[in-house]
Amino acid sequence: MKVSIITVSYNSARTIRATIESVLSQDYPNLEYLIVDGGSTDGTVAILREYADRITRWVSEKDQGMYDAMNKGIAMATGGVIGILNSDDTYMTNYVVSKMMQALTAAQADVVFADLILVDQHHPEKVLRYYDSGNFKPSKFRYGWMPAHPTVFIRKPIYDAVGPFVTDYKIAADYEMLIRVLAVHAASYCYVAKPIVRMRSGGASTAGWSRNWILNQEIVRACRANGIQTNMGLLLLKIPAKLWGAILGRFGKAAKVSLH
Repeated sequence: MKVSIITVSYNSARTIRATIESVLSQDYPNLEYLIVDGGSTDGTVAILREYADRITRWVSEKDQGMYDAMNKGIAMATGGVIGILNSDDTYMTNYVVSKMMQALTAAQADVVFADLILVDQHHPEKVLRYYDSGNFKPSKFRYGWMPAHPTVFIRKPIYDAVGPFVTDYKIAADYEMLIRVLAVHAASYCYVAKPIVRMRSGGASTAGWSRNWILNQEIVRACRANGIQTNMGLLLLKIPAKLWGAILGRFGKAAKVSLH
């Protein structure tokens, strides 16, 4: 089964090389790698050209933001399963895709996801938080919880069935998409109890309290648009769990990187 990995980027010269290397190092034998760049001006395109003979396809052109770029990538994809890895994230081992596909196939599921670690954007060896997707179930969307999106692999027919990312969200279009996939469409899913992605802080959803306020507003909108009742009070209940994730990240759980 072919797997398509999509990376979207914009002025990502500082981090995208590590992302590309982590994808190209995967041992999965049937991998398609697509990069959709939003017309970078900082040297990102020069890096993409360096890897042009190893990237299946890449484009660099003006778009309407990262979710528009994700939609372009999904439209380009020819694999039966799609994963999305942002340009400041990396896979933690070279057998991530193989292990995730083994789990998806064994469970005969539509979706597979795992855990990730959030690291300092300038010092990726410094762990800030452990994101545990293991307790997720669709009823938790109303409390602001979703599987860690960079770890999610979804069968292409599910994307075809639920439609594209909604591009007028600033931060939470991935949240809204997963609501459609896992709650509205009720796609079957399985979970791999290991961290598989190292995500740098400072991205759209991790860039401080003001961005978190926008994120929570958009989560409320996403839930209500799909028939899930929630409010800001319910979303604030996740703060203790986030603090616990920071404790787990700094004191050992994130060190368990083996997928064997």
